[in-house]
Amino acid sequence: MKRLDIIDGMRGYFLVFMLINHLVFIGGYWLVEINHRQLAFVEDAQGFVFLSGLLIGLVYARKMLKYGKDEGSRKVYSRAFELYRYAMGLILAVLLVRMVLPGGHEAWWNWLGDTDFSDPLRLAAIATFIFQPTFMDILPQYTVYLLFAPALIWLTLKGQWRTVMVGSFLVWFAAQLGVHRLVTVPLDTLVEGSDEQGVRVSFNMMGWQIVFFTALVLGTLTAQKKIDWTAIFAPEKTFWPKVALITVLFFLPLRVATAHGFMPDFMIGKFASLEVRADFGPVYLVNFIAVAFGMAWLLIAGPRHSNAVVRAVADGLIWVFTLRFLQLLGRHSLQIYVWHVVIVYAVYYVDQRTPELSQLTKTVIAVVSIGLLALPAIWRERDKFFGAGEAVPVGNTVAATPASATTKANARISPK
Repeated sequence: MKRLDIIDGMRGYFLVFMLINHLVFIGGYWLVEINHRQLAFVEDAQGFVFLSGLLIGLVYARKMLKYGKDEGSRKVYSRAFELYRYAMGLILAVLLVRMVLPGGHEAWWNWLGDTDFSDPLRLAAIATFIFQPTFMDILPQYTVYLLFAPALIWLTLKGQWRTVMVGSFLVWFAAQLGVHRLVTVPLDTLVEGSDEQGVRVSFNMMGWQIVFFTALVLGTLTAQKKIDWTAIFAPEKTFWPKVALITVLFFLPLRVATAHGFMPDFMIGKFASLEVRADFGPVYLVNFIAVAFGMAWLLIAGPRHSNAVVRAVADGLIWVFTLRFLQLLGRHSLQIYVWHVVIVYAVYYVDQRTPELSQLTKTVIAVVSIGLLALPAIWRERDKFFGAGEAVPVGNTVAATPASATTKANARISPK
């Protein structure tokens, strides 16, 4: 089991469930309810942000160690500019299609508002990430994080990882106190458009950065060989895995209660203030730490544990994350994420323009959409799938072709 292959599989898994969760139908559909988010305050986006930060730290720390700070930083900034191009290109493409399709303005109004090419203020807000259309908000988040990544990787390489983590925690805590509103509230008035929307984001970057930069530090330390994961996650070290399990079980009834409206009114106000998803509130942070630690222990230590049940659970997780379809998606996660937005917008348009679909039809559309999700990955590895030839670059690695069948594509650094 290769560590990067497992990470690819996990990213592919998160992409599949992002697609399922982002498909919106009139009247809803049952498939969206089959998700781990129903059992804990942990969602696919959090896992994807964490894995992306981990790989950014792992790969670009190695580049800095090999080529120096300046060259490593240049590569990170180049990556950030690539993400920015994808983000802007995606929005421009949707706006162009919206102009052509009959009823496109009305169908996507909830997601785009009155955004069009005749409103320079709105376009400027989009270009600066102040206004982020629905489901197009992960790429801006990653782009901003990458701008800070070189300095934080370098600090970690110089042994200042504690400083980085303290700073990240303080920024996260400031988000919980609403410090960002000192900027966003006046800015909202300044850029408000005809649809009465100004600042529009799904993720408070100050809150969510703690997931990305914690992973970045871990990836950087791993690149320096300062972390022995097999020693930390050893089969005989079960205290912290048990704490993680107890934490998840503690929040399970609370998650069910909030999801189905069972929590009493006298309690929900207090609880809700601690579980603001947009700010990555304390409830989400604690749950994510517990689930991430538990998953890591199962994947690394689980197969070697003496208990047959633990081994079976670990083997099941490894089987899922080594599915070739998921690893294929994970190797090209940037392109897959962009493509998933296209699929989601297309399905939403069709659903808005037709009578309410049956649950069977919605399920078929969802399954077909999952299959279509792989198209960019298949295209990028077309020589491997359809013909002989020289190996073609895939991200930071090389995709295997019949002429180079022993070369396997490793993980690609990509956002959601």
